[in-house]
Amino acid sequence: MSDNSGSGAAEGHGPVAGAEEITRTFGWQDIFVRPEDDPRGEGGVVGERDVLVSYLRDYRLTIELKCSGLDAGGMARRSVPPSTLSLLGLVRHLADVERNWFRRVLAGQDAPWVFRTDDDRDAAFTGAAADPALVDAAWAAWREEVRFAERFVENATDLGMTVPYRDGVISIREVLVHLIEEYARHAGHADLLRERIDGRVGQ
Repeated sequence: MSDNSGSGAAEGHGPVAGAEEITRTFGWQDIFVRPEDDPRGEGGVVGERDVLVSYLRDYRLTIELKCSGLDAGGMARRSVPPSTLSLLGLVRHLADVERNWFRRVLAGQDAPWVFRTDDDRDAAFTGAAADPALVDAAWAAWREEVRFAERFVENATDLGMTVPYRDGVISIREVLVHLIEEYARHAGHADLLRERIDGRVGQ
């Protein structure tokens, strides 16, 4: 993604075409769904493992919430031109992220990418199209990788366990923190993407 922060309205930084047609709405007060419908935790967890696992779980759920109720067209919509980001692209990308860190790096499996290709590192995004079958496949892949990751962490006796990585080692702890960082960044993307699609906002 290029940085055009120094550009003016003449370079496309004026009002977005069609933006006036979208009404910004909250699901309930200032949140995306009513509290009783929110699957995310309310905090209060103690202990390093529980804190890391609960934060990662809640960010994963946030991505699901931000995509809820959209058809294939909405999921594939690139709502912040000229970026190739879409909610469907994010789900596909995060499936590969989960697969890479937990299967390939931590478990040492020879697991090929699901969406990324040798010819196109951004295929998770560039290949996201308004096809219900592609949406279903993305969710299925992501949920399978999340299940694997959750089982792996649950079975790990020590978050300090390390595996070889590049020129050094990496621990399960560091991977969990990195995944929280990754999801937090993309949850911010999802906020903007969803608002641009139908005006739906909220934490």
